[in-house]
Amino acid sequence: MLRYVNLLRNLSNWHLFLANKFRLVDRDPLLFLTRQGVRIEVPQRLLQTFKEIFLDQCYLQELVLPLPETPVIFDVGANAGYFSLFALSRFPGARVFAFEPIAANFRLLKRNADLNPDQSLICIHKAVAGQSGELMLAFEGGEAYTTSATVLGSGEDKRANVRVPAVTIGEVLSEYTLPKIDLLKMDCEGAEYEIIYRAHSAVLSRIDRIVMEVHSGPRKEQRIDALESFLNGQGFATRKRPVGMLYAQRQKARQLPHL
Repeated sequence: MLRYVNLLRNLSNWHLFLANKFRLVDRDPLLFLTRQGVRIEVPQRLLQTFKEIFLDQCYLQELVLPLPETPVIFDVGANAGYFSLFALSRFPGARVFAFEPIAANFRLLKRNADLNPDQSLICIHKAVAGQSGELMLAFEGGEAYTTSATVLGSGEDKRANVRVPAVTIGEVLSEYTLPKIDLLKMDCEGAEYEIIYRAHSAVLSRIDRIVMEVHSGPRKEQRIDALESFLNGQGFATRKRPVGMLYAQRQKARQLPHL
């Protein structure tokens, strides 16, 4: 029931979603419009991802500390940009930085950004990593969109390997002269460990809220419990959900140091 409440709350053309669900229309892609005027192009293949973000609102369920009126948001593993567009719809005036290294995904991300020229959506065709340079990703090859490009298990059979340019959070903060990140969202298929563990404490202190989907790896430090413990040690209060979602927020406001 809540999913349909969110459907009505978030989309002005909600009837298109239902018409597609009951096969009353045959369109690919679908073009949705939020009640705040944000346009979203959704291929049928990515409809499930769209539903998780706009209808289930999976990334904001456990965030307690409200965001400021005009937040700075990093979307790491932006894919086609659905969380970025959701954030712009929920927080008018937000400045969103969307990072996506896979070419097919980035093309759709850029397409969605172009559909919304009045929004502050900065699309960056790079991965975010623990260090700048290049990152090796394993993913299902071809030109189709993918939601499973990962740093875990590169070299496996039936997966293509691709090298992509990578940047650190600290470098982006410096390049765009950002004092802090109000919300860091991550769904980057295993890269979250290096991003967090290798970030300087001065960089982590500039992040107020984190929400991430955690992907387990083969090493003991590549577990949600280890990541949660590390963030607790960096001054974050955390919450977990059984589906592998981890939420972290600063326990109290404090003066941010200069980078």
